[in-house]
Amino acid sequence: MDAMTNDFGEVLLWSFWFFIWIAAIMVWFRCLFDMFSDPTLSGWGKAGWAIVLIFIPWVGALIYLIARGRSMTERQTKAVTQAQAAQADYIKQVAGSGSSPADQISSAKSLLDSGAITQSEYDALKAKALA
Repeated sequence: MDAMTNDFGEVLLWSFWFFIWIAAIMVWFRCLFDMFSDPTLSGWGKAGWAIVLIFIPWVGALIYLIARGRSMTERQTKAVTQAQAAQADYIKQVAGSGSSPADQISSAKSLLDSGAITQSEYDALKAKALA
């Protein structure tokens, strides 16, 4: 058998350390991305945190989480809320304006009167509004 993985306990121990390593890398990248996406942090502040996170990465990430963890959560919550609102607006836009058929016909008539659409396009919009 292979000398490195000849014991089940060694495999478990290796798996544990591998998991810790991957988790630490994920935390480090999360801190780095949060630092650069924070609009309230000055350029000097970002430079200082970048130096700390690069030269002492794991301790720096721990210090970053302790010092700025609450604001990280607030920024993430705000970003998710904005993304949901943008998605809802996009869905409303794609689904249609939701205006009444009379409003749609009136809007199409104003487009026809301004010359933006032809009579056949107006008829098609009118038929669609009445459908």
